[in-house]
Amino acid sequence: MSSRIRNLSTIGIMGFGAFGRLMARHLQPHFALRVCDPDSPPRPDPSGKGLEPADATEVAACDLVILAVPVAAVPEAIASLSPHLKAGAIVLDVGSVKIGPARAMQKGLPEHVEIIGTHPLFGPQSARHGIAGLKIALCPIRGGSTPRIAAFLRRALGLKVIVTTPDAHDREVAMVQGLTHLIAKILVRMEPLPQHMTTASFDLLMQAIEMVRHDAPNVFMAIERANPHAKAVRDRFFALAEEMRLFLENGGHGDEPARPSLPHKVAEAAQA
Repeated sequence: MSSRIRNLSTIGIMGFGAFGRLMARHLQPHFALRVCDPDSPPRPDPSGKGLEPADATEVAACDLVILAVPVAAVPEAIASLSPHLKAGAIVLDVGSVKIGPARAMQKGLPEHVEIIGTHPLFGPQSARHGIAGLKIALCPIRGGSTPRIAAFLRRALGLKVIVTTPDAHDREVAMVQGLTHLIAKILVRMEPLPQHMTTASFDLLMQAIEMVRHDAPNVFMAIERANPHAKAVRDRFFALAEEMRLFLENGGHGDEPARPSLPHKVAEAAQA
């Protein structure tokens, strides 16, 4: 297979925020891009590689359409594109949660288009030195194009592809991203933090914070509120933190608490 995806020559992108720009930079050598974002319109690319500003109708006419908008804006983007999508087009989103967007795409997109939920497990900060070797999750929803999309992502972009379901994705990401962003938000509020007399482990923690510090607020809210599995993880984390606080305030008598004192249903959901 060539660096292009067979039978696809144009890609339309709805949304040109930080992640939309990151995608465009890596896709532009392979495809003609049409980008729609009234709030942040792209400039035409003078290099001749094919990036052009477009409206929703022009984006919908592309072979593959990427919804690079906040999770909460996915239904609105679907409504603007749906009447104009051609038969056989592939539509995918790049949101950090998958259950809600998958349902919205199934409900709002015509039957004649294919649907794939995707989540690039990186952002502009973690991808600043390139995306080769980073991970992306693919959730097949409708149609059979996931294998060829996965092959392009592996061979042309060097990504590690994980094929999963929206529910399995959201269960893992509730902890992977939910806790990372939650801890980062709390530590940022504790600033100023030490910068000189630090340990290697503390420096790694600071690197993790810097990777998410400048994410848009809607990213944090989607991770914590739009993921139906996130609350159980938060409840478990805060319960364990409270147990540890009590353990330390009591002088550390007895064994260190090993399991959370959680209501039965919360513990069951968090550990499912």
